[in-house]
Amino acid sequence: VQLQAYGGGLVQAGGSLTLSCAASASIFSGNNMGWYRQRPGKERELVAGISDSGKTYYVPYVQGRFTLSRDNAKNTVSLQMNSLKPEDTGVYYCNAFRSTGPFGSWGQGTLVTVSS
Repeated sequence: VQLQAYGGGLVQAGGSLTLSCAASASIFSGNNMGWYRQRPGKERELVAGISDSGKTYYVPYVQGRFTLSRDNAKNTVSLQMNSLKPEDTGVYYCNAFRSTGPFGSWGQGTLVTVSS
């Protein structure tokens, strides 16, 4: 499986979830990895990214609430999401990306629903 995301679910506002992504070595090794979110009727957007060396990037509205990490030995990335808000609801996908954008085949994604 090239990219497989899991760990989503239904959680109340203020709660936490951890998403995980398993990637094939061919797409994971040496590449930036990111988590993308797609809300109904919206474009898929990058919310957090991590370089091969572990440098992280977060969009402002998740900064301080989400923590992204990667395990280069296992070809996995994890997104710890705390203090969840209803606006965090969406389908979350992982992918590798370059400056030109994501380049892997999109996997199935995992649904996160945050109730108010």
